[in-house]
Amino acid sequence: MSAAQRRRRAAAGGPSAYQIDAVLRASRALVGIAAASMAAVDDDVTVPQLRVLVMVDTKGPLNLAAVAAGLGVNPSSASRICDRLIRAGLLDRQDSPDDRRNITLSLTDAGRQLVNKVIKHRRTAIIRVLRDMDPDDRELLTAALDRFATAAGEPLADDAVTLIWPGGR
Repeated sequence: MSAAQRRRRAAAGGPSAYQIDAVLRASRALVGIAAASMAAVDDDVTVPQLRVLVMVDTKGPLNLAAVAAGLGVNPSSASRICDRLIRAGLLDRQDSPDDRRNITLSLTDAGRQLVNKVIKHRRTAIIRVLRDMDPDDRELLTAALDRFATAAGEPLADDAVTLIWPGGR
């Protein structure tokens, strides 16, 4: 099937199997890069704990309900994960002056350093891959990934409220 035929087919009824397979293949490469970056900190945090740190780094201070929603877990599970991060000195907990049941979670300097270490590792690996690509292909990939991330609900790098991971550093 030619590229033009694939485009017509996709436009008529959603993504084609070819498009889905291409995204899956690229996601395997990205997951490999992410997994390798986790190896750099796996003695310090678990994957769910890193997800919390990245969420707080990306979105700014969060309450426990937002962390639970972001992880897709119940609040008691999110609370246990956050308690471990607080004990490890990676996350800070501030009680709300208005409601003692509401807390605000933010990164400590050590938490920010850990997130930055992971991001630096990922950036280095991504740079290596992008260097092997034709400059025009890099531009096309950048535009496509920006649109993909937007469709997936990821915030923009220049959003006033957030800094997307791994960009913006």
